[in-house]
Amino acid sequence: MFSPLGLFRSLPCPERDSCTRLQCVFSHKPPEELPRPPSLTIPVEEAKTVPAKRLISSPLPTPKTPSSIPVEPPRKLQKLDSPQNKHVARTGVPILNIPPATSSVAIPVRQAMLKTLYDHFVILYDGISSLHPNLASDHARRQEQEVYSTANKFTYRNAVIQSVAAIKRRSLPTAIGHPSIGTEGDLSARAEAKKSITALHVTAALLAPYIPSLDQLKAWGYIVDVPPGPSHAEPSLLGKPVKCERCGELFVVRMLQEQDPGKEECLHHWGRISSRIANGKNVSLHHKVHIAHSSYHSGEKIRAYNCCFKEVSDKGCVRGPHVFYESEPETLHLRHAFSQLAPSSTSELLDVVALDCEMIYTTGGMRVARVSVVDGSANQVFDELVRMDEGIEILDFNTRFSGITQEMYDKRALLPLSSIQKSLNLLIGNDSLIIGHALENDLKTLRLVHHRVVDTVFLYPHPRGAPYRRSLRDLAREHLNLTIQDGDGSSGHSSLEDAIASLDLVRLYLVNNANKSKELSTASSSLTWKASSSSSNGGGSRPKVTPVSYFLKPRQK
Repeated sequence: MFSPLGLFRSLPCPERDSCTRLQCVFSHKPPEELPRPPSLTIPVEEAKTVPAKRLISSPLPTPKTPSSIPVEPPRKLQKLDSPQNKHVARTGVPILNIPPATSSVAIPVRQAMLKTLYDHFVILYDGISSLHPNLASDHARRQEQEVYSTANKFTYRNAVIQSVAAIKRRSLPTAIGHPSIGTEGDLSARAEAKKSITALHVTAALLAPYIPSLDQLKAWGYIVDVPPGPSHAEPSLLGKPVKCERCGELFVVRMLQEQDPGKEECLHHWGRISSRIANGKNVSLHHKVHIAHSSYHSGEKIRAYNCCFKEVSDKGCVRGPHVFYESEPETLHLRHAFSQLAPSSTSELLDVVALDCEMIYTTGGMRVARVSVVDGSANQVFDELVRMDEGIEILDFNTRFSGITQEMYDKRALLPLSSIQKSLNLLIGNDSLIIGHALENDLKTLRLVHHRVVDTVFLYPHPRGAPYRRSLRDLAREHLNLTIQDGDGSSGHSSLEDAIASLDLVRLYLVNNANKSKELSTASSSLTWKASSSSSNGGGSRPKVTPVSYFLKPRQK
């Protein structure tokens, strides 16, 4: 047996006097003689006050972990995206977010086809991508959805390939209103709408409700009577001082060969004053570059010329001859006599035409230089350049807007204005209806007084009311998806193209109004039935119908 080590000698025996062991490992001494155990002292730190929330500015404790293990911040400090805060990237390849169970075609296949469509839209929209960066992504997503909605899982892939081939055949667009912009469905819808518009032959009976009254014509600047006073008494202002329309300076009217280019040049802006927002969406890329190098701040409203985007107080951006413009009826009558169309004596005259003119600056003011006329089906019936009368010299062809050059004038301008008026009398008469945009200007320069007109300014009024009016270019782009008057400064406008655009706007208005009339007639019959049924119960009345002429009234400023 091993000898005891005496480890329990300081502890009293639990059996005390009744212990029967010969060599007890415990102590049998009295309790007061036993040694006391050493006291154990445990240090206690003072309690620190912990704030309820940790300050964001305080540094986070760095755990002692190996560098290979990423440290995750506390979850309370993590920024979690809720479904409302998730933003899908608009640029780049769009991502399909569709539950697999709802798609008859495998999602990876659709995603691959979507990327193919996106790549080809990027190539197509390369010229306008800087101004519209999300266009390719949006149209690729819509195109894929169009194909999926019309195909099944067996024809889906081939349908996408056909769409890609159609995209590759399109012409490269230069503006957002180009016919190549959009999905295949967009192009088909525009083609159908254009077909329904161009198939409509406009007649005087269709346009009769939209002929404005004489008071409305006067309010919009139409000349409704031949002005009093002498006619054609002073056709030219050679040698007389007038105020320049472009720069506002007083100058003496001289022929171009007699002018001193160094002294008698006009420094002016050819554009109009418009308001823009610095770095806004309605500012072109060229203008944004100009703003970036100027003192403008983002969001600041700017009033500047839209030709060079210089401030109103800055000097002109182009040089040219001084010109003048006259608008008073008596003054115009003094330069060249006004007249009216002859009464319609034969049935061979056209009942509806669309007309547009191009004007140039002369020593007799602004004169007509080109006249274009189309019939109610947009067929060209007249397109001639006008030769100036004897004693009238040309100051500026205004090619940027008129599209007429010296070469065109020398070759094609054969008939004077009096002969042009006689030719028009063989096509249209006093009862014919003339369509145009801002037609009072064309009739003034033609020196014609005519009352039966339909002006697109009336049909498509400006949101701010009279005397404001929207340009034909904007109306064609918005309602017809047609780009007109988009020359580079040398080609200018085309009066024939503008006349057809005016006619198409009227056609579109008639088509839309016919659809509305059908809806109104259906609703009216329903209301009539309800009114009759309610009248049998003791009440009810027919709805009040507002005449169309009410909407043609020019709104006050």
